[in-house]
Amino acid sequence: MNTIANVLLKDDEKAIFRLRGLFRQYGYRHYKMSKFEEYDLYVRNKSFLLSDHVITFTDTDGKLMALKPDVTLSIVKNRRESATGIDKVFYNENVYRVSRGGDSFREIMQVGAECIGDIDTYCLCEVLLLAAKSLREISEDFVLDVSHMGILSDVLDLLGLSDTGRAALLSCIGEKNLHGAREICRREVVPEEKQALAELLITTYGEPSRVLPILREKLPADVCAASLDQLEQVLAALPGEIPPGSVRIDFSVIHDMQYYNGLVFKGFVKGIPTGILSGGQYDRLMQRMGKNAGAIGFAVYLDLLEELVTPRAEYDADVILLYTEQEAPAQVAAAVRKLSADGKSVRAQRTLEAGQTCRELWRLQGEEAERLEANA
Repeated sequence: MNTIANVLLKDDEKAIFRLRGLFRQYGYRHYKMSKFEEYDLYVRNKSFLLSDHVITFTDTDGKLMALKPDVTLSIVKNRRESATGIDKVFYNENVYRVSRGGDSFREIMQVGAECIGDIDTYCLCEVLLLAAKSLREISEDFVLDVSHMGILSDVLDLLGLSDTGRAALLSCIGEKNLHGAREICRREVVPEEKQALAELLITTYGEPSRVLPILREKLPADVCAASLDQLEQVLAALPGEIPPGSVRIDFSVIHDMQYYNGLVFKGFVKGIPTGILSGGQYDRLMQRMGKNAGAIGFAVYLDLLEELVTPRAEYDADVILLYTEQEAPAQVAAAVRKLSADGKSVRAQRTLEAGQTCRELWRLQGEEAERLEANA
């Protein structure tokens, strides 16, 4: 990104600029879509959405429509039934929903990537790598937490829980609530050796090089082997391109099992207390929507960048150019062009305002500009 663009763009705009370049580098094509869909699409998949609040309106033909609160559902819905192979797409689209922690609707720019079709293990590796690189484009200080719904499901199946107990235990794992998990297992009369498996998922987290051997040793190979093999293969593809310590295994990352089935992940950057990126493998969503394909993708929630503390620029502009009513607009414009020719930012105005700072202060008199002082 050139110097002038870097000065003029906001943090979220800079992120979009960089992420689009990243996705194109891996052969993903830009996907454009309508701002609205039929409301029924969101009614049928409410639990997939971050919020069930949707802005609706009646179309001219009487159909109830909605401003889209989500992008993935639209991409899946509009994929052709006859499509074969793999679709690799990225998007930067406005969505309309109540932001997390807010109480009113907002127009939010969301950026993401989706890989849909006959996906294989490499596709999983690539999307996870793109997620990690997307976080790095936002901040060098990031963490990507990775889990696997297959391992979670395999362990829960072994415990023989009731539907209520299963949902409650899954919630405890997501909250890392060891005491609550033990209480549920006690009520459901789960044998100690099986209860230890649930506790393992809560207490074991960290870098893959440390966590994977523990999981290999303690998880029953006859039940969890396929999911564990996949998790290990995917994570093995990352170390060459991602800084050490930035990717962790953490089974508290849990997505809705109605929609997600395999790899799931959540990304964080320093300075924002909640996840800024979320994604995973959503084959079950594809099946629910009648699509015979697999899928994995993620979204970056750019509205959260507002929570980053951006340090105040050292100067309001490299150059402040003062002019009077006697100078013609063409004279001012010519002086600005000349002063900004080497990439400096130039702010032209009549008077120097209180508190303004600049590297160079210039005054225009007729067609000539005179430098007054530096570090004003």
